[in-house]
Amino acid sequence: MANISAGQVKELREKTGAPMMDCKNALTESKGDIEQAVVLLRKKGMATAAKKAARVTSEGMVGHYIHAGGKIGVLVEVNCESDFVARTDDFQALVKDIAMHIAAADPKYVRKEDVTAEDFDREKDIYRSQAAATGKPANVVEKIVEGKMGKFYEEVCLYEQPFIKEQTISVGQLIASKVGKLGENISVKRFARFKVGDVGETIALSKPAQEEKAE
Repeated sequence: MANISAGQVKELREKTGAPMMDCKNALTESKGDIEQAVVLLRKKGMATAAKKAARVTSEGMVGHYIHAGGKIGVLVEVNCESDFVARTDDFQALVKDIAMHIAAADPKYVRKEDVTAEDFDREKDIYRSQAAATGKPANVVEKIVEGKMGKFYEEVCLYEQPFIKEQTISVGQLIASKVGKLGENISVKRFARFKVGDVGETIALSKPAQEEKAE
């Protein structure tokens, strides 16, 4: 068994924000490999987030970020399960990071499930036409289209985009890591992004919130 030092645990905790015991366990499992331990903690965070995804998030806060001398502004609503978690430094830092990310990356949707049927069909038709023009077999064309749709989601969906402050993880994975640390379901409900001089603004509302409103 690897001899895990307090310094290694501290380094991993600073990298991931995970609880100390989780860091120690991940380091033990990875035999002291910091990078592998980071991967293990992220997987655990995603698994925890998936288990908690159905839990109601009726608390939270509206965060904001102003960029480029007042030229770009973002409002984002991030929800959690309790007012206690909403007031923690970790949650508030997450909201600020998400608002900053939206300002920089300009997503059009919250999740890939929120992409409209019109946008989905348009993009897929374009990619299929491009792939078919190569003369490749139909099964290869479909694989190409699937890959390009994945890239499309990464470009336009907040949860799928690489996080601007750490490109090795997505915003969805960032949120999942906070779910694992804080022990509550966390989700982005909606956001609005305004840029001086743009004809229109970006306003996105997650599909679960739309369905609840319709009911």
